[in-house]
Amino acid sequence: MASADIPDTLIDSVARQLIRLHRLRDRTNAQIAAASNGEIEPAAFAILFQLVCHGPMRSGALADALYSDASTISRQVANLVKRGFLERRADATDGRVSVLAVTAAGREAATVIRARRNRSLRRIMADWTPEERESFSGLLLRFVDDYESTRSAALAGLYSISQPAESNS
Repeated sequence: MASADIPDTLIDSVARQLIRLHRLRDRTNAQIAAASNGEIEPAAFAILFQLVCHGPMRSGALADALYSDASTISRQVANLVKRGFLERRADATDGRVSVLAVTAAGREAATVIRARRNRSLRRIMADWTPEERESFSGLLLRFVDDYESTRSAALAGLYSISQPAESNS
């Protein structure tokens, strides 16, 4: 199906739900941070999970993997190091640079956070059939993969909107 064949009403509905989901996640994250007196910054746990899943890496590679900027990663890493969840180690391939690695405390924290997240997601999908859960998982994966692969083209289209049209006069 060509993208022009998708009705605007369907696209508008998807866009509204993505905005709604984004706002719900932002509000939930703010409430988590407030309940923990700012000790838990939910965005920082993406760093923890990335390193648990993929092993030690340089901060630049981490920023790329999480679609984040270096200053944000640096601030969040500093907090995770201070809390004992991450440590800096010499890179095995180049001792002049360091990599970030998860500590035992970080692995324990990731286990607890994962269990809480999974309980929450189970509550959300509790009344769904197994087929609905499988379908949602597959479609969400496909959506995110396609979003990621078309992101550059979408951004290029946005930039052209902000540029004034060239005059032929």
